[in-house]
Amino acid sequence: MRAASPVQAVDRAVDPDALLPPGDAALRAAMLGWREALARERRLAANTVEAYERDLRQFLTYRAARSGTPTIAGLIALKPRDLRAFMAARRAEGVGGRSLMRMLAGLRSFARFLEREGHGSVAALGAVRSPKVERRLPRPLPVAAALAMTAPETRPDDTRDPWVLARDAAVIALLYGSGLRISEALGLTARDAPVPGIDEVRVTGKGGKVRAVPVLPAVAEAVAAYLSLCPHPLDPQGPLFVGVKGGPLSPRVVQYAVAALRGALGLPESATPHALRHSFATHVLARQGELRAIQELLGHASLSTTQIYTKVDAARLMSAFEDAHPRARRLPPRSEAGPSPAETVDAEQGSNARTGYAVRQGARKEHGAERRNA
Repeated sequence: MRAASPVQAVDRAVDPDALLPPGDAALRAAMLGWREALARERRLAANTVEAYERDLRQFLTYRAARSGTPTIAGLIALKPRDLRAFMAARRAEGVGGRSLMRMLAGLRSFARFLEREGHGSVAALGAVRSPKVERRLPRPLPVAAALAMTAPETRPDDTRDPWVLARDAAVIALLYGSGLRISEALGLTARDAPVPGIDEVRVTGKGGKVRAVPVLPAVAEAVAAYLSLCPHPLDPQGPLFVGVKGGPLSPRVVQYAVAALRGALGLPESATPHALRHSFATHVLARQGELRAIQELLGHASLSTTQIYTKVDAARLMSAFEDAHPRARRLPPRSEAGPSPAETVDAEQGSNARTGYAVRQGARKEHGAERRNA
């Protein structure tokens, strides 16, 4: 009798049910419907949907090991201590506060879906607080460093083809010059190429939201230089930026290009492609840019997300406060000759105000004493 091949042995060892999420048929069907709702109705990013589903799987696996097969009724009957025990177990495994906060967000999202479908409310989630996580401030680049990274003459690796260098320069110019994410820059099609004569381009951001962003002349020139050197024919409906074989450009290639620039310019590890987007927002805000306008340019759904840049530019805000608020203006140094006339008037007015206050207080006390003696 011939022995089974390794592939057949693996096929026999793998249980098909192990590939499915823990739970009975009704719970699995609810999970599929929830995933569809996240992707189509709420239009969440694919990575967010995957993370939420992974967190829910981990929670259901945890519950299955302690209470048997998870069911919708079992989730509705959860106690706050059940959720806290799961969070404690994940914390013991080294999971950070941000991951736990996302995990709770995913569970709450699934609970809202169950309630919307008429299964009932998971009241335990309302009694569990999300872990407090200190919000990390963006780390933008100095203006000089950002300009050096986007300068056409900055070429850390001259051994590569000129068109590849021009392509990387165009992508980096879009990240800083228009504040795009890598996915947004690489999602541009050839027909929408921001070349000279075009002052704005429409990009697709998170959740499939489309917005218009400005195109600076320097950015348009960088894109035109890349197009003039690109050896591959570009399909108008296809990607604007392609790899050496003509396929879509990988974000990893852009990350490598920025890393090479970082080493050549002696910049810190925080000088990443996304740091160029942070630099765009911070530098615009530092030059009196409106917060609402920056929100639109970055494609943030909430203004609170954009407000994080105000902490980065705290010096500018303090300066604006001192210029605008009459009580915050700095007084000139007092001369040896004595106080100025304005200071004398202010002192007299303050003294008169204090005297008037004391007189009124004395009058009230006398009036009170008269009423008590009456």
